[in-house]
Amino acid sequence: MLYTIDMLLDKIKSSEKTYDVEKISKAYQLADKAHEGVLRSSGDPYISHPVAVAYILLEKFWMDTDTICAALLHDVVEDTDITLEEIQKRFGEDVARLVDGVTKIGLVPLNTREEQQAENIRKILIAMSKDIRVIIIKLADRLHNMRTLEARPPEKQRKTSLETMNFYAPIAHRLGISDIKEEMEDIALRYLDPYGFNEIQRQLSLNEVQRDNFIESIKERIRERISDIQPPPIIEGRVKSTYSIYKKVYVKGKNFSEIYDIYAVRVILQTVVECYNVLGIIHDMFRPIPYRFKDYIAMPKPNRYQSLHTTVIGREGVPFEVQIRTQEMHNTAQYGVAAHWKYKAGIQGSVAGEKRFDWIRHILEQQQEADDVEQISEAIKVDLAPDDVYIFTPKGDVISLPAGSNVIDFAYAIHTEVGHKMTGAKVGGRMVSFDYKLSTGDIVEIITGSNAGPNRNWLEIAKTNEAKAKIRSWFKRECREENIENGKVQLEREMKRNGIIADDEMLKNAAQRHRFDTVDDLYAAIGYGGVQISKVITRLKEDQTRQNKLNAAAAVDVQKLVQDASARERKNGVIIDGIDNYPIKYAQCCNPLPGDEIMGFITRGYGISVHKADCRNVKEGLKSENRERWRPAIWASNSTSSFRATIDIIAEDRTALIADITATIANNRIPIYEINAHYLKNGNGNVVVTVEVSGIEQLKNLILRLQKIQGVISAERAGKQ
Repeated sequence: MLYTIDMLLDKIKSSEKTYDVEKISKAYQLADKAHEGVLRSSGDPYISHPVAVAYILLEKFWMDTDTICAALLHDVVEDTDITLEEIQKRFGEDVARLVDGVTKIGLVPLNTREEQQAENIRKILIAMSKDIRVIIIKLADRLHNMRTLEARPPEKQRKTSLETMNFYAPIAHRLGISDIKEEMEDIALRYLDPYGFNEIQRQLSLNEVQRDNFIESIKERIRERISDIQPPPIIEGRVKSTYSIYKKVYVKGKNFSEIYDIYAVRVILQTVVECYNVLGIIHDMFRPIPYRFKDYIAMPKPNRYQSLHTTVIGREGVPFEVQIRTQEMHNTAQYGVAAHWKYKAGIQGSVAGEKRFDWIRHILEQQQEADDVEQISEAIKVDLAPDDVYIFTPKGDVISLPAGSNVIDFAYAIHTEVGHKMTGAKVGGRMVSFDYKLSTGDIVEIITGSNAGPNRNWLEIAKTNEAKAKIRSWFKRECREENIENGKVQLEREMKRNGIIADDEMLKNAAQRHRFDTVDDLYAAIGYGGVQISKVITRLKEDQTRQNKLNAAAAVDVQKLVQDASARERKNGVIIDGIDNYPIKYAQCCNPLPGDEIMGFITRGYGISVHKADCRNVKEGLKSENRERWRPAIWASNSTSSFRATIDIIAEDRTALIADITATIANNRIPIYEINAHYLKNGNGNVVVTVEVSGIEQLKNLILRLQKIQGVISAERAGKQ
């Protein structure tokens, strides 16, 4: 469908709400002009997309004027010359903030390597926490993109579908927007598994007429039985979404005939009392299937979903699900947080004071304790998972946890200190192990001890991000020295097992790569479980392989140089592989001398810069994109050049010290180029002298003689001139 501004305005006119039509029209005019001449992949004018997004927000949620304006303008900052400042000036701060939030989400790539993906998702959650309307606009944007995905290339179809299935659909679920969630999942499945999608569609279409007749007959029978309820209940029938059936057939391995809730009837009433009364009537009319009843009214889902679910079998022998809820519960189930705009006056954009958004703040707060970004990625996947279990405390309080959670997760969900001091747990009055998998309805009692503390193994047992973050935080805070020692032992053991020999530089790089200031911080993080040692080992192994290749190449090149030296010696005293007739200069950062191992760097327009092989600039340069410009070099055997070298002398302050130093240098027939002296705070003197020598051997002999002068504490070659 090609959406137009006329369709949008007609939709607004049909609303009982008041909209600023002039403001919306101006937003459309600016977007239309900004996107003028631009076409979508389908060949439609680009402006049809933002209009479609705005229409979806009206059709499904009746969002407010500023949200509709932001939907119309959501692509102009990213794709055109229109600035955020201009939008703020013309439409106000509220619209500008929404456009900015949606733009930032659009710029965040989700199909990146896992560690970057975690950081990107966190940015999106932060944008959501500032104004929830940002993600509602983005969900409408993604829904329209999914509806028009057919015009995109196959690789784009799969990429977009994966993003939708892994992130946007779970977000829609968490916000309780089931309409958008189910439609996005069904479309994504069509591109990710066409065979599976088509097979389920074929199965559903086999008995389409009988199916529709069956649902209508069930609705009519229920309507007759509860006809005395006023006002009359709303009774709806539906078929389970394609993706929901797909998960049970292909993921859980069930036969199509084993799925009991393909067909569903929904009864919408006015009060909670009516809901439970109708539940009793349904169970009187049809035979309930054991263990298929769920009371989400007494125990709402984390996204605030409430309803009674029961699966029954009628006289036809066909199982079907009955959902019973109030009108308000139904609004929340269909539209989630957006129901506040559709049926009420709306809520503030910020989520700062809204309990319904605790899960967003919860994810963001827990990430502050995570040291390994890949832990963040896994944690976010757990926290966005749609399935939950509901566990009771002995006092009857209900704790919601992700499916698969155990008693450790339960203890930390009650309170941090309860988790830290846990020594055991009872489920239904019976002692269980720490890895006991909890199920909905379990009554769990946590046993604590005053001097207890978490065990490191709990990091492997716990399932929830909250529990793991709190355990890591305890070890991080309480046991730093132990963590450092433990982490160092673990890393050295794994390096030995993998044949890795890591120098200080490699370990320092590994620490920085994991965002630590020192190697001890890295050891500590390994010790308390903040960093997976396998990740560190993998990257150290890559570093060592890379360095071994460089060393092997350099050794071969130097050997070749030595073999060809007699034919390629140059009067400048240095031989560079593969380069003739070049000017050279000696780098002042390390002042190389004949006898030092050296490397040459091909500069732009200045010939060759010669460095000591162990110079920091060489080490950094071999890792950079300019590494091809570094060449092995050797000193020519017939070189007659002289070189400047600097000697740093520390000595006791005494009369005639400088005279003795200069006399020693003169006696060795070595010219002095420069000499400087000054007092040190500790009372000693510092003499820095620059001399001209023929090479490293002559310099070493001179240093030995200077060290023998009375009062000289140290004399050594200086790194810089």
